[in-house]
Amino acid sequence: MSSTTAKSYFWKGIRDSSPFIFVAGPFGLLFGVLATEAGLKLLETMTFTMTVFAGAAQFAALQLMQENAPTLIVLASALAVNLRVAMYSASLTPYLGAAPLWQRALVAYFTVDQSYALSVVQFETDKSMSLPERLAYFAGTCALIAPFWYGATLVGAVMGSRIPESWALDFALPIAFLAMIAPMLRTTAHIVAAVVSIVTAIAAAGLPYNSGLLIAGLAAMMAGARTEVWLQRRGLWT
Repeated sequence: MSSTTAKSYFWKGIRDSSPFIFVAGPFGLLFGVLATEAGLKLLETMTFTMTVFAGAAQFAALQLMQENAPTLIVLASALAVNLRVAMYSASLTPYLGAAPLWQRALVAYFTVDQSYALSVVQFETDKSMSLPERLAYFAGTCALIAPFWYGATLVGAVMGSRIPESWALDFALPIAFLAMIAPMLRTTAHIVAAVVSIVTAIAAAGLPYNSGLLIAGLAAMMAGARTEVWLQRRGLWT
C-alpha cells in the first residue's frame, strides 16, 4: 500500500509540474543559443547546464563571462544568485532531512525553484505524508522539468543563432519567477523581503558586474528576517 501511495504522489508531482515545461523549454533554448553565441562549444554548453543545473545562475555567469569579468566575480555572482537554494534546502530539511545520504544528494541537485515551490506547498498542505511519499512527490516535480531543460539546451546549442529573435525566448525567465513567487508571498516578512529586493536592485542597477543583485539579495534576506523577529516579539507571527 505504501509503495502504491508513493507512486501516486510521484504522478501527482508530474501533473503539478507539467505547466512549467512551457517555461523550461524556451528558457533552455535561450541558454543554449546564448552559450553558443558566447563561444562555448556543444560539449562545454551541455557540461555547464548539466553540472550547474540552475538557470538563473547560468545566465548570470554567462553574461559576466561575456563581459570578461574576473573569475572571482563570476563565481561570486553565480553563488549569490543561488543563495536562495540554500534557503530552499533549509526549508525542505524538516520534511526530507531523514532520507539516506544518497537520496538527499539527489534532492540537493534537483532542488530548483519549481521543484521547491511545488514541494513545500504540498508538504505544508498535506502534513500526513510519509517520507517515501514526500520523496516520490519531489521526484515527480523533477521528472519532466530536468529532461526538458537538458533537451531544450541541447536544441538551442545546436541551432544557435538560427532561432529567430521574433520568438522572444527571453520572456521565460520573468514569467517563471512571477508564477512561482506570487503564491509564496504568504506573510508580511515575505512581502517586505520582496519589496526591499526590488527597491534595492533598482537603486543599485548601475553598479558594475551586476553586483547590485548581491546587495539586493542580502538586503532582502536581512529585511525579511528582521520583520519576522519583530512580528514574533509582538505575538503577531503565526
